[in-house]
Amino acid sequence: MASSTGSQSNDSNTAVIEPDQKKATKPTDSTKPRRQPPYNVVLLDDNDHSYEYVIEMVMRLFGYDKVKSFKLACEVDYVGRVILLTTTKEHAEFKRDQIHAFGPDKRIERCAGSMSAIIEPAEEDAA
Repeated sequence: MASSTGSQSNDSNTAVIEPDQKKATKPTDSTKPRRQPPYNVVLLDDNDHSYEYVIEMVMRLFGYDKVKSFKLACEVDYVGRVILLTTTKEHAEFKRDQIHAFGPDKRIERCAGSMSAIIEPAEEDAA
């Protein structure tokens, strides 16, 4: 039986395994994996959604507890916007889309749809 990784000698039936000719090299800047730039998921304030709606949405979509969700609801109300998550662009787009699809606040009659959210590049830490 011949080995596919070696060569067979004419003098015997012994397989000879050739040493690997590749040498380990240090990765260069061009071969190092690059991190994706971070993006913020930003919730924008409006007057058509209640605190309860924001708290419920943040808890369900982002998995935050009630206390953190309440703090985020307060910030969006007072500042006009709040960063809910910093992540990869693809994941940020997904979370933004989930916010847009969450639906209207049934507690407020004039509410016609979901809250607005945007994604924006996040500042990267200098490390």
